[in-house]
Amino acid sequence: MQFNWGGKIILGLLGMLAGGPIGMGIGVLIGHMLDKGAERVQTFNPFRPYGPGEQSQVQAALFDTAFTIMGHLAKADGRVSEDEIAQARAVMDRMQLSEEQRKQAIALFNQGKQDDFPLEQTVAAFATTVKHRKQLILVLLEILLQTALADGELDPAEEAILVRVAEGLGVPRAQFQQILNMLLAQAQFSGARGGHSYQGGQQAAGPSRPSLSQAYQVLGITDSASNQEIKKTYRKLMSQHHPDKLAAKGVPEEMIRVATEKTAEISKAYEMIKEHRGFK
Repeated sequence: MQFNWGGKIILGLLGMLAGGPIGMGIGVLIGHMLDKGAERVQTFNPFRPYGPGEQSQVQAALFDTAFTIMGHLAKADGRVSEDEIAQARAVMDRMQLSEEQRKQAIALFNQGKQDDFPLEQTVAAFATTVKHRKQLILVLLEILLQTALADGELDPAEEAILVRVAEGLGVPRAQFQQILNMLLAQAQFSGARGGHSYQGGQQAAGPSRPSLSQAYQVLGITDSASNQEIKKTYRKLMSQHHPDKLAAKGVPEEMIRVATEKTAEISKAYEMIKEHRGFK
C-alpha cells in the first residue's frame, strides 16, 4: 500500500515557519486531508492507465461475466430453447472465438443456466474489477441486450434480469432504457435496409426504406435537436464504439467485433439526417 506524504511535509513545514509547533500541527492536518483526497482521485480516476496485469484481469472479467449472464438470460423463462442456444452460438460466431475460447464460453454459459446462479454477486464482482471504467459497463450491457434482442423481441423475464444487472452496475433506469431504445431502433433501421425488420416483437412483412424518425432514434435523439447537438451526439457515439478506444479500455478483441458492429447503422442514420437537414 502506498502512502502520500507530500502534502503533510510541505504544509507542516510552512505551518512551523508561520506559527511554530502549533502551526506545524495544523499544517500536517491540512496536508493529510489533501493527501487523502489525492488518493481518492487516483483510485477512482476512470482515465488512469492499467497497472501490471490489470488489463488482462479486466478482459477476463468481461468475457466471463458476459457469457454466464447470457446463460442466465436463456433460462429466464424457466427453460433453455434451441433458439436461445442458437443465439448464444451466433454471438460466439460473431466474436470469431477460437476453439478453446468457444469451449470456455460454453462452460460459462452452462454455469449461468444453473438455478442457483448468483447474479447479484457476479455483477458486483465485475463492477469491483472494472472499477469506474464506465465504457466497459456499457459494453457489457450492450452485448447482453444485443443477445437478448437477437430474436427481435425482449421477453419480460429477460428485461427484468437486465434491469437488475444495470442497477447492480450503477446504471440509472433511464439510461438503461435509452440504450435499449437505441439498440431496438438500430435493429429496425438495419432491417428496413434489407435485413429482418421487427415491430412489436413480430417480424415485418418485408424490408422497407428506413424512416427519418428511425434515424433519429438510432442516435438516441429527437427531431427537435439542433444541428450542433446532432453532430455532437454522432461524434460521441462513434468515439464510444471506436475499436482502438475500446481496446485501450480493456475490451477483448473478440468482443470489440460485437461492440462495434452497430456503427454502420449509426453512420447511415447520421447521413440520412444530414441529407434531410442539408448540413455538412
